[in-house]
Amino acid sequence: MECHKWRSKGINIKYEVRGNRKGYKAGALKEGLKHDYVKDCEYIAMFDADFQPESDFLLRTVPFLVHNPEIALVQTRWKFVNADECLLTRFQEMSLDYHFKFEQEAGSSVYSFFGFNGTAGVWRISAIDDAGGWKDRTTVEDMDLAVRATLQGWKFVYIGDIKVKSELPSTFKAYRFQQHRWSCGPANLFKKMMVEILLNKKVSLWNKIHLWYDFFFVGKVASHTVTFIYYCFAIPVSVLFPEIQIPLWGVVYVPTVITLLKSLGTPSSFHLVILWVLFENVMSLHRIKAAVTGFLEAGRVNEWVVTEKLGDANKTKTSTNRSDAVKVIDVKLTEPLVPKLVKRRTRFWERYHCSEIFVGTCIILCGCYDVLYSKKGYSIYLFLQGMAFLVVGFGYVGSLPPRAE
Repeated sequence: MECHKWRSKGINIKYEVRGNRKGYKAGALKEGLKHDYVKDCEYIAMFDADFQPESDFLLRTVPFLVHNPEIALVQTRWKFVNADECLLTRFQEMSLDYHFKFEQEAGSSVYSFFGFNGTAGVWRISAIDDAGGWKDRTTVEDMDLAVRATLQGWKFVYIGDIKVKSELPSTFKAYRFQQHRWSCGPANLFKKMMVEILLNKKVSLWNKIHLWYDFFFVGKVASHTVTFIYYCFAIPVSVLFPEIQIPLWGVVYVPTVITLLKSLGTPSSFHLVILWVLFENVMSLHRIKAAVTGFLEAGRVNEWVVTEKLGDANKTKTSTNRSDAVKVIDVKLTEPLVPKLVKRRTRFWERYHCSEIFVGTCIILCGCYDVLYSKKGYSIYLFLQGMAFLVVGFGYVGSLPPRAE
């Protein structure tokens, strides 16, 4: 209805719906580029359903592509409308702010590779075609295209001053599905492209090392593994064996410096940094399982579950100022095209996360052993980390989804 309204005013706008989910998001993007009217276009702007770009978005992004034919992608920053909804969304904001403020900014500043975030960006269509188009071989079609475009010699630009409003998943179930896709997909893509990256002749040796080692191996595989093995296995086990001695710099100094640097992305949440670290350690267990699944191409490697949002991106706050208009949403226009499944009774192993409960229990037992016998002084950390695992394991994190009527 909105498109019909603007079309009646002479605006060239179309609303297209695909009749199947083949290839998921990559399949939809591939299908969209097949329309005849796309042949007359040079660029494509991409937004997920919960993103709200400003009216001047194209005026601020497209000129980079127009004036530099070597640029394939202009990526902008995400801004979150529901970051203060619960502790889970605050943690996500801290992680993603660091990603955008430092990782993406650094990659763009030194003309090195940085990944496409899948939305809030503008692509040059000829670059997409040159890289081989969208592929659905993994669940990270955005990263797949970005890597292939980089290997063809295309450049990317990140514009941190342009912020697009979006919504964070506020239920832990939705967040777990999202993190599984974000951890499993890169590991699977790394396996499929590791040889192609090393044998590529269009990019420099330094860029290949950065892409292969820094971006994929360290950033997408090793980081989860080291975090879990060190904080959730090595330190707890060390209290059981007196001969295992971890130096103070490895337990306190280095982790503290890294944590403080990563927390600079969101200064307003600095007081939550300890809880954030504990939560990230818990999620490392889930991410390492997803990464192993992707690298071995087993089980849920190609599982695509749409990240459920509670619709907070459409909420507007009432104001005492009469000049502020209250936004009214027509319920009929916001109904999903695909009806939700009938709610069924949740099974025990679906409601609770047994692996987190098991690890949390073991860490707390190690903390008790440290207090009673080893006296290494790790007990405070072990109790806090163990409790964090139990809180997540029993599902006491994030917002509760609204009950179906």
